[in-house]
Amino acid sequence: MDRPIPIEIRLHPERFDPLELLQHWEEGLLEAGLPRAAATSSFIGRVRAGDGVVALELEHYPGMTEAELQRIAASVSQRHGALACLIEHRVGRIAVDEAIVCVAVWADRRGPAQRCCQELLEELKHNAPFWKREWNADGSSQWIEGNTPL
Repeated sequence: MDRPIPIEIRLHPERFDPLELLQHWEEGLLEAGLPRAAATSSFIGRVRAGDGVVALELEHYPGMTEAELQRIAASVSQRHGALACLIEHRVGRIAVDEAIVCVAVWADRRGPAQRCCQELLEELKHNAPFWKREWNADGSSQWIEGNTPL
């Protein structure tokens, strides 16, 4: 019988320290009795500056968003043979240079870890139920349609 893949998903309305969360996640997996993975792939994304943008706002539908992130993570993790998966994501208003997402994957080898992490990010970018608005220095804002390329 296959063991379920440990998946942790959290939405943060406040600023978070991605490196601290990564360390806590790994410690929790080890404390739960999982052997240390041979490969860990992680990604930290930050709000980028540009064209007068001072913040990005992410709205979501509580409950539905977490369920969809869980579904995405389970599907992608299983497809790549991941041993564990973490998604930490901001919601609300996020200033330029603040972390918006932290994704991490444990796997037996670097290839599956890296491919799983990459696919998770693409799924989050294109299919996660977040609505994004850019805020400008002059106080104006605009809703974002579509997503930025890799």
